[in-house]
Amino acid sequence: MQLPRRSHYYKAKEKLSDEALEARIGDICLEFSGYGYRRVTKQLHREGRIVNHKKVARIMREKGWLCRSRKKRWITTTNSKHGFEIYPNLIKGLKISAINQVWVADITYIHILVCFVYLAVILDVFSRKAIGYALSRNIDTALTLNALRMAIYNRQPPPGCIHHSDRGVQYASGDYVKELKAHSFQISMGRKANPYDNAYAESFIKTLKSEEVQLWEYRTMEDVEKRIPYFIEDVYNQKRLHSSLGYRPPCEFETMMMSTQNPCHSTLITTP
Repeated sequence: MQLPRRSHYYKAKEKLSDEALEARIGDICLEFSGYGYRRVTKQLHREGRIVNHKKVARIMREKGWLCRSRKKRWITTTNSKHGFEIYPNLIKGLKISAINQVWVADITYIHILVCFVYLAVILDVFSRKAIGYALSRNIDTALTLNALRMAIYNRQPPPGCIHHSDRGVQYASGDYVKELKAHSFQISMGRKANPYDNAYAESFIKTLKSEEVQLWEYRTMEDVEKRIPYFIEDVYNQKRLHSSLGYRPPCEFETMMMSTQNPCHSTLITTP
């Protein structure tokens, strides 16, 4: 019949009924409460389902599934009034094109029944993957060092990797800087009281708060120690779609880039 071979093997993508589509959208919104209609649409496309983003937005609006951010009170976690050395910002305007080129670090708080728990986290900017984290009731250098050592153990970064943070005493302290220099990091810090200089880490913290912390009422330290690692490792790194990564999870993006012969010629990531 002179038909191409691909015509014989072609398999049409699945098209859901409206009821099945609504049910699947509901499941996605339940699992990823911070997803807007764009990410929900991309997830459906990844599953091989044909659907228009306008239809997804309409269903989510009618069902009340469109996410809305909630304002929470702000707790200071940065103390930049210290006598330690301040380092220049090395990542401003930098084109980030490889894994382990730039790491960013930050601290946030999590409220439990009677006090606060503090989370220190380190991300690889290229893939947005959380590569190191630590939890403690104390906001001190030991907290940030534990997150750094976890990241170093997991990644074994090459000499010259840039470590970027704010000017907080936890990152400027002698012990922390000594650890960075011992592993041949370039040290970079943002401007005082300017969160945009550490926007990658701030974006992660916003996601953590809206899609995990604000949905749970942690009572004990044990609650936090159970939920936060699960969210970081199983949800954020493995499942959550990132628009800056072409709507892929960080682990999948890293695997894809490492399998590419020359990842530097791929799309560069320069915005959080």
